[in-house]
Amino acid sequence: QVQLVESGGGLVQPGGSLRLSCAASGIIFRFYNMGWYRQAPGKERELVARITTTGSTNYADSAKGRFTISRTNAQNTMYLQMNVLKPDDTAVYYCNAAVPFSNANYWGQGTQVTVSS
Repeated sequence: QVQLVESGGGLVQPGGSLRLSCAASGIIFRFYNMGWYRQAPGKERELVARITTTGSTNYADSAKGRFTISRTNAQNTMYLQMNVLKPDDTAVYYCNAAVPFSNANYWGQGTQVTVSS
């Protein structure tokens, strides 16, 4: 059974930092491209950052320069370091694991990030 479990969300003040983690089980982690998405109330889910099996990364414009995605294949875990957080970053953050050109596409249940003073 595939499980993606996010952790590390919470309430933080503007300008603060959080580190999200996504622990994967039931998949061969190193074969999967991994990504962080977020969904704010009333908005569609959007890509935040993605990291491929080879470690290549890409970021949404809103995340560039503030967020860093990384992965540790030996621990089946992906991370998102978020710095200089803004109220607009408030959303539920979801972990995604996918194998390109296949039906293998999995989501975690999400972790809430709230940026507020």
